[in-house]
Amino acid sequence: MALAASNLAQETAALLQALGVPRERTTGGSLAVHTPITGEVIAQVHGTSAAEADAKIGQAQDAFIAWRHVPPPRRGELVRLIGEELRAAKGDLGRLVSLETGKILSEGRGEVQEMIDICDFAVGQSRQLYGLAIATERRDHRMMETWHPLGVCGVISAFNFPVAVWSWNAALALVCGDPVVWKPSEKTPLTALATLAIVGRALARFGDDAPAGLCAALIGGPALGEALVDDDRVKVVSATGSTRMGRAVGPRLAKRFARAILELGGNNAAIVTRSADQDLALRAIAFAAIGTAGQRCTTLRRVFLHDSIYAPFLERLKRVYRTIAIGDPLAAGTLLGPLIDARAYETMQRALQAAREAGGTVHGGERWDGLGLPQAYYVRPALVEMPAQTGPMLQETFAPILYVTRYSDLPEAIGLQNAVGAGLSSSIFTLDLREAELFLSAAGSDCGIANVNIGPSGAEIGGAFGGEKETGGGREAGSDAWKAYMRRATNTVNYGTALPLAQGVEFTVEG
Repeated sequence: MALAASNLAQETAALLQALGVPRERTTGGSLAVHTPITGEVIAQVHGTSAAEADAKIGQAQDAFIAWRHVPPPRRGELVRLIGEELRAAKGDLGRLVSLETGKILSEGRGEVQEMIDICDFAVGQSRQLYGLAIATERRDHRMMETWHPLGVCGVISAFNFPVAVWSWNAALALVCGDPVVWKPSEKTPLTALATLAIVGRALARFGDDAPAGLCAALIGGPALGEALVDDDRVKVVSATGSTRMGRAVGPRLAKRFARAILELGGNNAAIVTRSADQDLALRAIAFAAIGTAGQRCTTLRRVFLHDSIYAPFLERLKRVYRTIAIGDPLAAGTLLGPLIDARAYETMQRALQAAREAGGTVHGGERWDGLGLPQAYYVRPALVEMPAQTGPMLQETFAPILYVTRYSDLPEAIGLQNAVGAGLSSSIFTLDLREAELFLSAAGSDCGIANVNIGPSGAEIGGAFGGEKETGGGREAGSDAWKAYMRRATNTVNYGTALPLAQGVEFTVEG
C-alpha cells in the first residue's frame, strides 16, 4: 500500500496527543519536522528563544540548589517512576521514534527499551554512589573520598538516537543530583517533547521533592547548543555528534574548565579470521553494517577478511546485500529504511565515487525508488571491495557503506583497524583463543569497545559506552560512568589530640 504523507502527519499528531504533548507545541511553529519515510513535513514546532534558553538554564541552576539535598535513593525513586512511565508509553514512543528517524519499528521500540534499561540501572546506582576508605599514615586519623552532585548537566544529542542518548545521561545525572537541560537534534524535536511529557507525568507522581526546572529542553538550531556549551552555570556537557562538532565543543568547554563527555565519530571495523564461525559472522556483519541504514555511531564500516576465506565469504555478503528487504520502516519484514535526508544521500554518493577513484569496486549504493517517494532517500546498501585501506575507507560516512579488504597476518589486520582517527568500537570473529586474547590485549584493538564473535554495534547499557582518539574519550551509561556527573572530595578527619603532619614534616610553633 502506498504511503501517504497526510496519513503520517495525522498519525504523528495522534501519537503526540497520546503521549501528552500539547497540540499547540507542534503546530504553527517555525521549525519544520520532516519524516524520512516520505520526506514530507509532519509537524511545525515552536522553537526556544535565546531568552527562554537562558531562563531554563537559570531554572535548572535553582533546581540544583534544592535537588542536591534530596537523598540519592529518593532521587532514584524519580528515575524509577520515569522508567514506569516509559514502559507504559513504549509502543507509542517507539513508533514516534520510527516516524521521526526512519528506523524500522523493532529498532524504534528497542531504543525506548534502552531508556527503560538505563532507568533500571540508575535506580540501583542511586544506592551505590560509593567512595573509598583510604589507609592513612597518621595515627588517629581517617581518610576517605566522597562524591557530591556537580551541577547542571547539558545534553546535546544527535538525530540517530533521538531519545536513548538523553536517557543515558539524564538517568545517571538525576540520581547523582544534577538537573538536566537537553538540546535535541533539530531534526528530531518531536521525540524530545514526547519524552519530557512522559517525565512530567513521573514528576507529578513523585511529589514536592522535585524542584521546578529539573528537566528541560531547548528546541531549535545549533545556537542553542552553543548556549549550553558556553554557559558557566552548566558544569558538565555531554555532546554526541561528529568529530568536527567535538573539535568545536571541546575547546570551548575547556576554556571555562567545564567537564566534557564527548561521544563522537566511529569508523568501526571487524576482523574475520580463518577460524571464524562464518554463519555467525555473516549475521553479525549484516546487522552491524546495514541496521539503522548505517546511521549508528557504532555501525560497522570496515571488514578485514583473511586471505583463505576472502572469496567465498565475500560472495555470501554480496548475496545478503542483494536481497536485503528495503522499504517502509513501519511495515513488517523491512530491514532497511531510509536515510535521514538528502544531505545524507549526497554524502554517501560522494564517498562511493571517491572509493571508485581509489580503485574500489562498488556493489549497490544506488538510490532505491520502490515506494515512489521522490522526497525520501532510500538506498541499496553498498558493499565496496577495496584494494587497500585508503581514500574514503579512512573516514566515517554516516550511511550503509561497508568497505571490505583482505589480510594475511592478524597483527597486520589489527594495525589496519587501528590506523584511523576514530576509536569507538571493534570486533573480531575467531574460534582461536590466542587470536581473541591478542585482540583484547594492550597490543590489540585501541577502541573503547572491543568485542569477540559479536559485531561492534548494539551495546548494552551495563557497560561504559564511548571511545578513544577522535571519538572523544567520554563514557556514558554503565560501569562507573556516573562519576562524570559528580565531584570527588578527599576528606581527612583527625579524631585524636595530636597533629602529626604527612611525610614526617615537623612544624612546631609556640602559642
